[in-house]
Amino acid sequence: MDLPLVYHPGYVAPLPSTHRFPMVKFRRLHDLLISSGIAQPQQFHQPDAPPQQWFELVHNPVYVQQYCTGSLDTKAQRRIGLPWSESLMNRTRIAIGGTVLTATLALKHGLACNTAGGTHHAFPDYGSGFCIFNDLAIAARVIQHQGLAQRILILDLDVHQGDGTALIFQQDDSVFTFSMHCEANFPGRKQVSDLDVPLPIGMEDEEYLKTLDRYLPDLLSQVKPDLVLYDAGVDPHVSDRLGKLALTDHGIFCREMQVLQTCVSQGYPVACVIGGGYSDDFEALVYRHSLLHRAASTVYRHQRL
Repeated sequence: MDLPLVYHPGYVAPLPSTHRFPMVKFRRLHDLLISSGIAQPQQFHQPDAPPQQWFELVHNPVYVQQYCTGSLDTKAQRRIGLPWSESLMNRTRIAIGGTVLTATLALKHGLACNTAGGTHHAFPDYGSGFCIFNDLAIAARVIQHQGLAQRILILDLDVHQGDGTALIFQQDDSVFTFSMHCEANFPGRKQVSDLDVPLPIGMEDEEYLKTLDRYLPDLLSQVKPDLVLYDAGVDPHVSDRLGKLALTDHGIFCREMQVLQTCVSQGYPVACVIGGGYSDDFEALVYRHSLLHRAASTVYRHQRL
């Protein structure tokens, strides 16, 4: 069997042409994986829109209702950074379903990858930084409530701290939050993860990978998770306009191989989401996101041999 991948055409919703969020990258990533031979169409699993109760495992029901009905006030919408529309609301729900499905497939097969996800700036009562609902937190809660896993590690390597996720699980020992991010970057006010590793501006491949290696093996031994939720943001890249770190494509690929080999070789299931990425070169950005799926396909094949 090939690596399970998750995609839905509804991952893309219309945005104004001048908007800086690269929404079309989700469809383009799916197409690139197929056209480059990394994936076959039959590898893709399509999520359903989840029930609203799933969101309310993490988020305030009033906030969930206001967002889903388009009645959020202007200030709250501005903080999210995405203009409300019914299509975007539906897209948000489908993307949450995608991350939950990815987690379920990872528990069954050892490794699975979404082609979206990583909305780690969403808090219980509000959205922020292009994040409306926190898919990582919701997936963790749903998986726990379904009795599929209890001890979960959220491994966040997006260049921005997973502040919403950190706050959501601050008083919860069943979910361990790890965030390795650029310290002088959004959000201005950081939250407290179970383990934060702030990185200096301009860090390059070698030092980044060494830093990750200093933490990851011990983290797995300490937490012993039933499931790892991996946020593989590519915004640590040197050409990312919101990043401030200096990783290359090669460094990103090595990071993915390092994370996935370390986890999978020790028997820890990994569900991957793609996280942030904001390069001005759209095709380069999509390729960069595909490095996760390239690495995961390699690790998955070797695991099966």
